[in-house]
Amino acid sequence: MAAAEAALVRELTDPLAVVGIDEAGRGPWAGPVVAAAVILDPARPIEGLADSKKLSRKKREALFPLIMERARVGIGEASVREIDRLNILKASMLAMRRAFADLDAGGRPPELAIVDGDHTPELPVPAVPVIGGDGRSAAIGAASIIAKVTRDRIMAELDLIHPGFGWAHNAGYGTAEHLTALERQGTTGHHRTSFAPIARLIAGAPVEAEPTADEVAAE
Repeated sequence: MAAAEAALVRELTDPLAVVGIDEAGRGPWAGPVVAAAVILDPARPIEGLADSKKLSRKKREALFPLIMERARVGIGEASVREIDRLNILKASMLAMRRAFADLDAGGRPPELAIVDGDHTPELPVPAVPVIGGDGRSAAIGAASIIAKVTRDRIMAELDLIHPGFGWAHNAGYGTAEHLTALERQGTTGHHRTSFAPIARLIAGAPVEAEPTADEVAAE
């Protein structure tokens, strides 16, 4: 806790030294997990930054280009194949490492990473986990927006290739609509076969939609 608080203070006092990192897509049944790394520029402030889950889709889409224009941003993802091979936690950490590596080389190198959640990836700089960081740190909040919008766009593109699952609006979460389509059409190469609901479906066992999936997908 003390380390997290100190890291948040460092972000406030020296924001160019701190990179915020977050991911989107750990819970869905389909699609990649996407991470973003963001260093905010105090000379180019962005109003309205917050945890992406507390913002409407319209607000996230409006903030996305502002963050991309005014901040240093890196984006990384781990594929479904990597999720199934490594597990979702390790794949999330891999996506975060790729996001950090994707930061442009121009500007001051970051000296500290603050990461949403209770795990941190191995990085070339010290990394501090911050529980609820997407609501406590502007940089992590910005990263959550970039990761969420990027992943939503990926799922919308996949929805055009594999219609019927509702990925353009449920983002691959285990909604009733998604489950019905799975029972009717079967799985695709974008489904996470290591996830228990998909594994049960493939085995012919009964599966229930996730009770909060519609709510989470709408966030």
